[in-house]
Amino acid sequence: MLEEVGLNSGMIGKIAKAHRYAEERSRFRFSGLAVTIHGDNDDHEVCFQDGALVCGCDFFRHESVCAHTMAVERLLTGMLPASAATPSAAA
Repeated sequence: MLEEVGLNSGMIGKIAKAHRYAEERSRFRFSGLAVTIHGDNDDHEVCFQDGALVCGCDFFRHESVCAHTMAVERLLTGMLPASAATPSAAA
């Protein structure tokens, strides 16, 4: 039946491998990333660059951490290098 919809045994194996990889988060390390967060008042872009999360919001410019960077860090727990961690995001 799966063969009828274009899923041959090779593709089925690749899908199973993708599922296994996705469960093993330690396999992934981001070297670059840009994500837009739709905030309560505005959209904010958080980038992972040079080993750190950076946001364009005013709060980040003053404190070097913000709700947006902490949210991305939480979302990607175990997938960013330790250098990207912010002490405030542990909560």
